[in-house]
Amino acid sequence: MTMQFEGRVAVVTGAGGGLGREHALALAARGARVVVNDLGGARDGSGRSATAAESVVAEIEAAGGEAMVNAASVTDHAAVQVMVDQVMAKWGRIDILVNNAGVLRDKTFAKMELEDFRFVLDVHLMGAVNCTKAVWEVMRRQNYGRVVMTTSSSGLYGNFGQSNYGAAKMALVGLMQTLSIEGAKNDIRVNCLAPTAHTRTTEDLGAALPLEALGPELVTPGLLHLVSEAAPTRCILAAGAGGFERAYVTLTQGVRIVGEDAPEQVAAQFDAISDRTGEIVPEMGAAQGLIELTKAKAALSS
Repeated sequence: MTMQFEGRVAVVTGAGGGLGREHALALAARGARVVVNDLGGARDGSGRSATAAESVVAEIEAAGGEAMVNAASVTDHAAVQVMVDQVMAKWGRIDILVNNAGVLRDKTFAKMELEDFRFVLDVHLMGAVNCTKAVWEVMRRQNYGRVVMTTSSSGLYGNFGQSNYGAAKMALVGLMQTLSIEGAKNDIRVNCLAPTAHTRTTEDLGAALPLEALGPELVTPGLLHLVSEAAPTRCILAAGAGGFERAYVTLTQGVRIVGEDAPEQVAAQFDAISDRTGEIVPEMGAAQGLIELTKAKAALSS
């Protein structure tokens, strides 16, 4: 059955170009009414213009869809709340939030100014927090919501020169983990998308990537699943060049070590601690303590 979004209202941040534009166009093509949010700034977050967002709205409307422009900065919670109030006044609901807006200020950690570190966290992490907080009660009242955080392999696995970006992107995974638990009773499903795509944020890589194979439109099918009625929750979906994978935060079974020589034993048994046999994907953070207490109980009863 074809995936459709008739009757749904979607907010897509950073939708003036790249991945956000593809997400907005695809949602609109399948029936959603779309809020095209974009500050219109440069890649490093400087400047602003609504032109890019207006162009995307024009594309959607020319194809027979419904859309509205919004140029609020995701770092401005008051402006984001005004956006949500305007959407509710016009369309009466918000079903989907795609936290896609982002910036880059790459440098090695040794050379990075703390201002650039804070700014990247503010846009990626607090931007997603501001937008999600603004729609959260709407979704709770509806008993329906789909939220996607845009994470990155730079956060999941690290990338040279991107300590600020990587920290922000991994923080979004932690945000997703908790919000998916808190939103479950109201059918608010929260997921992460880790895209690999050629957009203006990757333009400096040049010939290092097969750019013709990395169109952002090849990522969007994964996004559509994550915001559909049949969406999973607590998923980290990686996507790029037509490939789709899942990433997991896992926990090994480990070993129990106590005593005066515990530091030395941790070092000596580090391979056993790292052994992935029987590793799990915890349902929540308490699983770590449960595993540790289970080993302690077994040791005390033996």
